[in-house]
Amino acid sequence: MKEKEPPVPKERAETTRQALLEALRSGRSTARALAISLGLREKDVLAHLEHVARSLAGQGSALGVSPATCLGCGYVFEDRRAFGRPSRCPRCKGERIEAPKFFVEP
Repeated sequence: MKEKEPPVPKERAETTRQALLEALRSGRSTARALAISLGLREKDVLAHLEHVARSLAGQGSALGVSPATCLGCGYVFEDRRAFGRPSRCPRCKGERIEAPKFFVEP
């Protein structure tokens, strides 16, 4: 079986976090969509989001998060602090979860 080659990040003049911040300012996006657009792993994007949130707080803005939602029963994960997608719904135990979306609040 062929081994997958690791994704090669796009060359750019700005840092990864600057590029992530610009992508967040353009509209709401999931971590997976951000990872694809920046050529990173989703896990790396989630780690960078924590730092971007701190940077935005220092600038007087905030990182907004539209919470994850269960597609089976409609449960909304409002109190969740982690940026990643939850694995199961606590109400119906379903695994069809819509990922949280991130954006910059003014």
